[in-house]
Amino acid sequence: MIKWLQEKGEQTFQGINARSPTKKKGGADEENLSEQSDEEEAAPDLPAKTDLVRQHMQKYARTSVSAEAYGMYNQKAAFKPRVIAKNEDQKLRILNRLSQAFMFSALDDNEKEIIILAMEEKKFRQGDKVIVQGDDGDDLYVVDSGTLSCFRKSKKDDQENFLKTYTAGDAFGELALLYNAPRAATIIADGDCTLFALDRQTFNHIVKDAAAKKREKYEHFLSRVELLDTVDPYERSKIADALKPMKFRAGEYVVKEGENGDTFFFIEDGEAYATKKRPDNTQETVYNYKVGDYFGELALLKNTPRAASIRAKTDLSVVALDRFSFKRLLGPLDEILKRNFARYEKYSQI
Repeated sequence: MIKWLQEKGEQTFQGINARSPTKKKGGADEENLSEQSDEEEAAPDLPAKTDLVRQHMQKYARTSVSAEAYGMYNQKAAFKPRVIAKNEDQKLRILNRLSQAFMFSALDDNEKEIIILAMEEKKFRQGDKVIVQGDDGDDLYVVDSGTLSCFRKSKKDDQENFLKTYTAGDAFGELALLYNAPRAATIIADGDCTLFALDRQTFNHIVKDAAAKKREKYEHFLSRVELLDTVDPYERSKIADALKPMKFRAGEYVVKEGENGDTFFFIEDGEAYATKKRPDNTQETVYNYKVGDYFGELALLKNTPRAASIRAKTDLSVVALDRFSFKRLLGPLDEILKRNFARYEKYSQI
């Protein structure tokens, strides 16, 4: 990088010396100097070559380092999480809410303790906007009590559309911290609410890596599910947070034919097979599942009996999503399917 900047400075210096008083507009010399200020071009004494190199190095060093990136120009300080005094009741309430929030499901006990000590209790009244779509964000929130409504503006008509209601145990505001992006939605308190806020620094060091890896991994799975192809990226990321890992030993049933189903499965590792009962009560293998396959997706839509039994052929690792969690995150799936009426008609008749 430094070598390139030195060469850039050398080229710029040569371009300045070679420039004629009546340079052609849009020529190579003007392109080399397009990033210099008007004051520099009008100065009677040209800066030294080393000054030009230094200016270019400073400019490119600034623009290539983001708020969350670290390198030779931006050294990462040792992390020291904030500690906010709490009584035992507050600690227990936070621990209880963390156990309900999908975002924190992968944390161990020590990491949860750091989160508990770093969280700050905040209270809001009816109508208060906790976060606003488009604003920068520095906190993640976990709901302790009360309800809040989530709205998002449509790109087509700039209308605020209601998405969902947040209740005790729900978390929101993590997208701005995960991706250094503006707030993706507006959250408004329906009445008096108590929230626990987690700061960006603690989130980045304790939660972010695990959450981002989980999200990226499972979003790839979800993008392949036809039933969910009307779900937008924001909603898909929320579903990814809700997926829960499960393990089965070879020969164990994952689902049984005829049972009511409310859970959808992705295979992370191992193999499984589907069987259906014949009229003579023997079992017929009708399908084999491998890594990346999924089954049970109709359980997200309606409480219908399982059409087949699924058993683990080998030791099996899956991630699962139940209908209650899906509805809690995004609302009823049939409302999402209505975005594509043909798709809704197809599945509503099953």
